[in-house]
This record gives sequence, structure tokens and C-alpha cells, in this order.
Amino acid sequence: MPEPDLQTFYAQVGGHETFAKLVHEFYRGVASDPPLRALYPEEDLAPAEDRLRGFLEQYWGGPTTYSEERGHPRLRMRHMPFSVTPAQRDRWILHMMAAVDTLDLDQTHDLLLRDYLTRAAYSLVNSLDAE
Repeated sequence: MPEPDLQTFYAQVGGHETFAKLVHEFYRGVASDPPLRALYPEEDLAPAEDRLRGFLEQYWGGPTTYSEERGHPRLRMRHMPFSVTPAQRDRWILHMMAAVDTLDLDQTHDLLLRDYLTRAAYSLVNSLDAE
């Protein structure tokens, strides 16, 4: 296996273990949040956890497994079948930020990660319908 590129965000924050923890902690929150959990049609959240972890690892400079297995991320297209409202976005952000809190990142990496995740969540809203 090649040495990780230490210039990537992925390597600087601890690689796979960091992203696995982030996503696992996030989905623990999702599992306990019925309105948000309703966005995940699979009974088992493990496949969704694997997809998000793979996407985030690739986005931040890690392995390209996500694209090799699933093709281009096309985040908006992949989320279009689901009604993503501002309230659901806010719930997603709440659980994701709580997951980021568990990582103990330095301030620069923490802020970069939070900024990206927040912007991504806002970009996926596709419905203004109330729940």
C-alpha cells in the first residue's frame, strides 16, 4: 500500500480512523432521531455509513474507493429522491457537528471540516415543505 500523502487533509487529521469515527458518531445520532432517520430507507444504516465515509475520505484526499464503486458523487442528484427540508438539514447539521466534536481536531482542521459540512448540507435542501 502506498504511503499516504501527508499534504492532504485526510492524512493530516488521521486518515481512515478519523473519518470512520466521524461517520459512526454521526449515524448514532441519526439512529436516535426519527424525523431524520426517515430519510434513510434502508433498515440497517451500515450501508449509508459506508457510503458517507467513503465519500468524505475521497473528498478530503483519501482513497478513491467511493468513485471506483459508485461513480461520480453527484450529491444533489443522489439526494433528489428524498425530500430534504430546511428542518431536516438542521437536524443533519446538529448530529454532524456533534460528531465533529468527538474528533479533537486542531482549530484549523475543525473549522474547515465544519464549514464544508455545513455548506454541503445547505446545498442539498430540495424542498421547503414543512414536516
